Amino acid sequence: MTASPAPGAAQTGPSPVRTAAQTGPSPVRIGALVPLSPPGWVDAGRHLLAGLELAVRDVNDAGGIRPGGADGPGPGSGRPLELVVRDTAADPRRAAAAVEELSGLGVAALTGEYHSVVARSAAARADAVGLPYLCSSAVLDALTDGPTDRVARLAPAQSHGWRIYGDFLLAAGHRRVAVAAQESVYWAAGTGILRDHLAPRGGTVVALDADALTPAAVCDALADDGATALLLLVGHPEPAVPIVRAVRRDRRLAGTLIGAPAGQPEFAGWADLLGDDGAAVPFLRYLPGRLGPLGTRVAADLRERLGEAPSFVAFEGYDSIAVLADVLRAHGTDREAVARSWPSVDVEGTRGRIRFSRVPGVGVRQWAWPPVQVVDRDPAAPGRFRVLHTAEAGESGGDHYQ
Repeated sequence: MTASPAPGAAQTGPSPVRTAAQTGPSPVRIGALVPLSPPGWVDAGRHLLAGLELAVRDVNDAGGIRPGGADGPGPGSGRPLELVVRDTAADPRRAAAAVEELSGLGVAALTGEYHSVVARSAAARADAVGLPYLCSSAVLDALTDGPTDRVARLAPAQSHGWRIYGDFLLAAGHRRVAVAAQESVYWAAGTGILRDHLAPRGGTVVALDADALTPAAVCDALADDGATALLLLVGHPEPAVPIVRAVRRDRRLAGTLIGAPAGQPEFAGWADLLGDDGAAVPFLRYLPGRLGPLGTRVAADLRERLGEAPSFVAFEGYDSIAVLADVLRAHGTDREAVARSWPSVDVEGTRGRIRFSRVPGVGVRQWAWPPVQVVDRDPAAPGRFRVLHTAEAGESGGDHYQ
């Protein structure tokens, strides 16, 4: 992807330089961190970027950023939004460097990122340089080392979503659960959340080292242990895809539930690689049971832009820009003013009303909570999703089933 001087265009190269010959108000720049190349989860990055870009287009079509909260089309009275995109490739150091660069380019705020460990690096750097950061999609509870007023987040904290996933497992009768996990702060946190949530309810979690065990050895360990569910806390496509294939073909493990709480089956690449083997693998998705008028319209536009059904990540991207545009209209582009505005955010997003608050154990301003679903691909039609369990916006895990 190359740089473009058009306001609203996504950029991964050097930012364009405006000249005196260019007319119209100067753009308001928003920095965006997106995984667009391996080893980043490229499917997730593509959906995140589609949501960000669509929202920028909608803001500009509605008149751009005008002071005093003004909205709606108008004759050249607003400043256009311009998205300045940097590819993180799931590299925390690359993300931190991108934050430094974007800060130097004068962006009013930062948004984006999917991978939790990358978002954590970006949040630390943004806080250090005084750049407000609205994290779109990463869920790690400890997004920052301590409380900060500069960082806010749309995605639910991992402890919230994964407890809801634990409720689903218990309701489905799974009390002995195995996790095939790679070494990562994110996967270790997920294992701990599940263990702490299941243990008081009679559940047990056994950890299998996915870095040390082959897929066949994972199957052997699972058969010896007697767990009725195996959760994939691993990267996609490797080693997730080989593990799924091995378990599906092992007669000893017939009836074993395979789960992927982090959402690997959400994207088309999963179905393309696994076909029928990729069905009936429950995962977390942050969508409501039914979209409202805004969500329905955005879903149609995202489908046209992506050429496929939009994931929840695309909606997170759209909502990120919707929040930032509202903040910029009401409070201007001063970075400190943007950071101070998080407690006053009250925006209709694609998946519900978005407000930020302080949540115990989470150091950033948090939307508490987006809707959460446990979903899988229907074995009768792997291109179709089944909703197995829900917690609507604002609900906590442990008390809601569908």
